[in-house]
Amino acid sequence: MTYNKFAFALSATLAAATIGFAPVAAANEVTLLNVSYDVARELYKDVNPAFAAAYKKSTGVDVTIKQSHGGSSKQARAVADGLEASVVTMNQANDIDMLADRGLVVQDWARKFPNNAAPAYSTMVYLVRKGNPKAIKDWGDLAKPGVAVVIPNPKTAGNGRYTYLAAWGSVLKKGGNEAQARELVGKIFKNVPVLDAGGRAATTTFTQRQIGDVLVTFENEVNMVRAEFGDNFEVVYPSSSILAESPVAVVDKVVDKKGIRKEATAYLNFLYSDAGQEIIAKHYLRPRSDAVFKKYAASFKPISLFTVDEVFGGWRAAQKKHFDDGGEFDKIYSSK
Repeated sequence: MTYNKFAFALSATLAAATIGFAPVAAANEVTLLNVSYDVARELYKDVNPAFAAAYKKSTGVDVTIKQSHGGSSKQARAVADGLEASVVTMNQANDIDMLADRGLVVQDWARKFPNNAAPAYSTMVYLVRKGNPKAIKDWGDLAKPGVAVVIPNPKTAGNGRYTYLAAWGSVLKKGGNEAQARELVGKIFKNVPVLDAGGRAATTTFTQRQIGDVLVTFENEVNMVRAEFGDNFEVVYPSSSILAESPVAVVDKVVDKKGIRKEATAYLNFLYSDAGQEIIAKHYLRPRSDAVFKKYAASFKPISLFTVDEVFGGWRAAQKKHFDDGGEFDKIYSSK
């Protein structure tokens, strides 16, 4: 289904939400819990009231959305361990795959919404201090002696995982081999002074604790930092980076138990609406709508992107090889 067709379906979804009976949820008042990743806090502070107002206008139902934020993988484990999320809005597909494997989310969750159920995407870029004193331009510069690199823990944060894969993939995309990719990533992580649990903690380490020469994080995060701190920092785009999708899913086991599937589905549909895509773009995430992307094109510098599927054979393969216990990351970091 295309973006436009799906966006038009939103109004129908909202209207349909008044039909039928919810076994648990009150008729005119519903509460949803959105369990999300660390650096999406500001985004959903704007999305939630916009959705609630639109849904109230269309259906007469009051919806309250509560938020929970942290490292993406840490959040997914919390849901697996019993946190009753109505929806999950993550920054990597393998966290939702894990919930599907636990029976909380349907196996074909990525087909329930357009664009692999990712209404937005980003990529990994660098935030450096004013004047870029270490002359950081590309992935190889992060491996140089004397460069302190701030990256969150790939074991707990999608931010860190994407950074690891972006650096590894940059070698392969230039014709290098696995040994050369491993060497580069090993040198980069030797330059990491502290592994924070999530992306926002890493941002705090770099911007407020003044640790490190470069922060590697999502494009939307570095632009939010620049908007807050102004000329103290500069954004650097590497020659290539990784496509970082932000997938979403309804937590089927929870919404069916509480009778809130229609509201939860409408909430995620809203992210694909014109209003939702506008909010996404204003928060420096790349929208799927061509019209909205064109409107905000000045916010998104052209960059060569590769995908996890293209270079690593998909998230499941990448997880097993690189991030499972005893995988490549553990081997690299234990030898630091």
